[in-house]
Amino acid sequence: MGKSLVIVESPSKATIINRYLGDDYVVKASVGHIRDLATAASTEKADKSKAKAAKTHKLTKDEVLARSMGVDPKNGWKANYAIMPDKQKVVAELKKLAKDADKVYLATDLDREGEAIAWHLKEVLGGDDDKYLRVKYPEITKAAIHKAFENPGRVNMNLVNAQQTRRFLERVVGFMVSPLLWKKVARGLSAGRVQSVAVELIVDKEREIKAFIPEEYWNIDSIVKTSSKAELKLALNSKGGHKLEIHNKDDAQAIVDALKKSDFIVDKIETKNGSQRPLPPFTTSTLQQVANQRLGFSVRRTMTVAQRLYEQGLITSMRTDSVNLSEEAIATARDIISRNFGDKYIPEKPNYYKSKESAQEAHEAIRPSHPLDPLPSTVDRD
Repeated sequence: MGKSLVIVESPSKATIINRYLGDDYVVKASVGHIRDLATAASTEKADKSKAKAAKTHKLTKDEVLARSMGVDPKNGWKANYAIMPDKQKVVAELKKLAKDADKVYLATDLDREGEAIAWHLKEVLGGDDDKYLRVKYPEITKAAIHKAFENPGRVNMNLVNAQQTRRFLERVVGFMVSPLLWKKVARGLSAGRVQSVAVELIVDKEREIKAFIPEEYWNIDSIVKTSSKAELKLALNSKGGHKLEIHNKDDAQAIVDALKKSDFIVDKIETKNGSQRPLPPFTTSTLQQVANQRLGFSVRRTMTVAQRLYEQGLITSMRTDSVNLSEEAIATARDIISRNFGDKYIPEKPNYYKSKESAQEAHEAIRPSHPLDPLPSTVDRD
């Protein structure tokens, strides 16, 4: 029986997972995507005979555009993929290992990009479909890796198609809108599916700002002294049970003059105890916000650090919009609080948080993988 091939995305992740799986597995990294939508230049370079045939057959405007984009919107969105030039060596090695392996485990990330990379690997390496198994893990721990390999699945084509759609849009918008930017704004600018929508939102908001009619309003506050000689600030905000709106200085002054002639009686002061719930566990966006507010990190810096921590098996996946935690993680957190701070700091029931309706909830919130273990000395200051 031959060894099984496991393909992950990053070399550092490969080293850790190989250690967890043992000698029956060979773990290699694809180093991200191995192929992408071709461009006209890459197509001609890869296949000179097709380039020669294209020159003898005069291409239509739509055909030229489709060759440039690598996808043909007018021909069932047919895609033309090409192996990236810097991945030729990686692909050659993976093909050789896949040919000799009994099973090929596609252990790329569990988001749409990871699913697409797994599909591209299967398509490029070739062979029997039954040979390829998809494994997903929310964190790089021994338990999570073994659990994933005990329950492998197949590549999810719905996720692959979602990623392909996104990539197609990037190409179509980029190749069709960018030339317009060059003409109207400046050479060298590029448009994308996200930037184009963002510009639309900015333009819409700017139109709202320009259409806004400013309206004058006045607030009236009063400082009164209590029997204990403490000062109390009161805001005048209603009249006869209705919200008070003051739109000019004369009306405001008239009310102030009337109030100065009046006596104030503080009839009742109410104080209430409030409660503040702990903040939900980190999602990608809240992690970025807190890192910026407390550490001054940019989004890029935050995600670079998080990626390194994830690849070292120190945190769960940093790409998530879910605030859910596993029961095991909650139990560990409660145990740590109990031993370090006492039972009075543990709620009777764990706090559960609800994700936004739009959340995909593919996996857990971001949390330490091994909260009981000290950080290894190899972890840098960030």
